[in-house]
Amino acid sequence: MDDIVKQAMAKWPNVPDCYGWLGLDARGQWFMRDDAAQAQGAFASGRPGAKGSRLQHEKLIDFIQRNYAADASGRWFFQNGPQRVFVELEATPWVWRVADDGAVAAHTGATVQVQEALLDEDGWLYLVTDLGVGLVHTQDTGRAAQVLEQGLWPLDAVRRVDLPQRFGYALSPQAQTHLLSNQ
Repeated sequence: MDDIVKQAMAKWPNVPDCYGWLGLDARGQWFMRDDAAQAQGAFASGRPGAKGSRLQHEKLIDFIQRNYAADASGRWFFQNGPQRVFVELEATPWVWRVADDGAVAAHTGATVQVQEALLDEDGWLYLVTDLGVGLVHTQDTGRAAQVLEQGLWPLDAVRRVDLPQRFGYALSPQAQTHLLSNQ
């Protein structure tokens, strides 16, 4: 986490959390979700306009990725100064890129060690790593298949719907927080 973010958190400790305004898609791209996008439905709904606008400013994306973390409830967020901006996930909290040599890195650039591969009912490939579970980027499935054929990653079947509970993350922190507050 950036030092400037830590300083802001200490200076303003009681800033309210932000929900619904930031999303991470299945290709590791960040989306800003204004009121109009949120009115179209959930980030992962597939409805036109629900994702919002893809962020393209490299320095902003780098800042988000350096300050990306999860809380104890598995809700992923971007620490924006003193405010936590919770992230709506289309698939998983991580999106993996697989290099020609089989090395794996997160959408944030962090390198990881693969422990296992999981294949869901629709053919989506996930990797369990030292950072957690993530989806293999669609452009890298061919490289990942080559590594699997070499027997370097154990492979198991999984149901997509089971992943959040099994690996302790919330696809929609906004929906999870709403459910918890109504109990």
